[in-house]
Amino acid sequence: MKKTPSKTDWDRVLESKEGDRIPYEPEDGPYDPNDAEATRAWFAQADLIRDGKVVRRGKRGPQKAPTKRLVSLRLSPEVIEHFKASGAGWQTRIDSTLLKAIKKRA
Repeated sequence: MKKTPSKTDWDRVLESKEGDRIPYEPEDGPYDPNDAEATRAWFAQADLIRDGKVVRRGKRGPQKAPTKRLVSLRLSPEVIEHFKASGAGWQTRIDSTLLKAIKKRA
């Protein structure tokens, strides 16, 4: 595997001590890393990129299927064990099973 050469100025990094101010010039970037409030504000408005796609914090993306309604439902332990035993997505499988039962009766 080919290693990408580092662009980090390691001499500068090793010279710095804990608590030292970070050298900053306005052309270095969008905010002064020594200004805690500016740093917080910049990160609060920043977009997170995951797998090449923008993921906005605190916002849910568009749903693939129509919105479901949240309910509280008591089920017997056997039912829960049965569906959980087959792994993640057990609640969706319960929903699918109930939909099939409804369609059979129709």
